[in-house]
Amino acid sequence: MIIVRTTQAMRELSRSWHRAGETLGFVPTMGYLHDGHLSLVKAAAEATDRVVVSIFVNPTQFGPDEDLDNYPRDFERDEALCREAGVAAVFYPESATMYAADHSTWVVEERLTETLCGAARPGHFRGVTTVVAKLFHIVEPDVAVFGRKDAQQALVIQRMVRDLDFAVRVVVAPLVREQDGLAMSSRNKYLSPDERRRALSISRGLEQAKHRYEQGERDAKAICDAVAGGIAEAGGRIDYVAMMARADLRPVERADGPVVLAVATYVGRTRLIDNVFLG
Repeated sequence: MIIVRTTQAMRELSRSWHRAGETLGFVPTMGYLHDGHLSLVKAAAEATDRVVVSIFVNPTQFGPDEDLDNYPRDFERDEALCREAGVAAVFYPESATMYAADHSTWVVEERLTETLCGAARPGHFRGVTTVVAKLFHIVEPDVAVFGRKDAQQALVIQRMVRDLDFAVRVVVAPLVREQDGLAMSSRNKYLSPDERRRALSISRGLEQAKHRYEQGERDAKAICDAVAGGIAEAGGRIDYVAMMARADLRPVERADGPVVLAVATYVGRTRLIDNVFLG
């Protein structure tokens, strides 16, 4: 496995593989890898000849009061996991490599980012789309794999790729959960044992919502209120519980078509997101 630190070296490496007739899969991450990330690596490996993982805690997607400085980092552990997973190269740049001191150009998606985390975290998706666009240009993958836990992010990246004609196929892999049902996240590390138990109200609420939907319930407010009530009872501080049309992430009153039921809530000081697709 090759560790790559500069954009020029990464681009030269990927182009050498392409010249050899090999296809390239890509999994962009912020590190502190877990089994959810490794499931994305597996999906990329099944679709392509070689897999590149990027590890970069992107400062432009964090707000001023968010956890950029405290975001968990452990490159030695991440490197070992990537080697074990058969990753061909890890792109591990510094911030100065990714952003010039006078950086002033952004990639902005203006419709899908108006709701959910786009509304709750102003500027977040501008940072996401910009860094992913840069990574696509640097790595030049044939296939890029994202997880469905960040459902809005995956839809936004798909829209960016479509609208700006990127030569990459975006694959959205299933959400991966811990054995107790909690959605896998690098931020789960922040949770105390008590907070971890209370956080399970999120996945339980979504599972109950799915059951209500399967039993015929279609009223969005009734479903969302039930989920929010369970999380609040467990001590969660709700950012949003919302049902959106999957095509455009607009609120719906009834789940009569394909929708996503999305949750963002604070358990202690940790912000957790989760979702379930219905329809």
